Amino acid sequence: MTAQDIVIRPIITEKTMSGTAEKKYTFEVDKNSTKIDIKRAVEELFGVKVSKVNTLHVRGRLRRQGRYEGYTRSWKKAVVTLTEDSKTIEFFESMV
Repeated sequence: MTAQDIVIRPIITEKTMSGTAEKKYTFEVDKNSTKIDIKRAVEELFGVKVSKVNTLHVRGRLRRQGRYEGYTRSWKKAVVTLTEDSKTIEFFESMV
């Protein structure tokens, strides 16, 4: 898998943007990727040094549209913490 296949998109919310002060960035990642895969992909894509990766599975939620109901898709979230001497990710800096 390439780095573009592992990191799908950044997660931009108020809670995740408050983590950028501590150099914590949140991404949606491929369900089958491991922490080591995510670390290598972020380092390759953004040119930074990663100190640790925390992952969690987000389960699909039940949604209704009139009389029809179904589940939203489930996905995997990764919170990536950079080292102290690493540079920041410029994409998130423009969002603040």
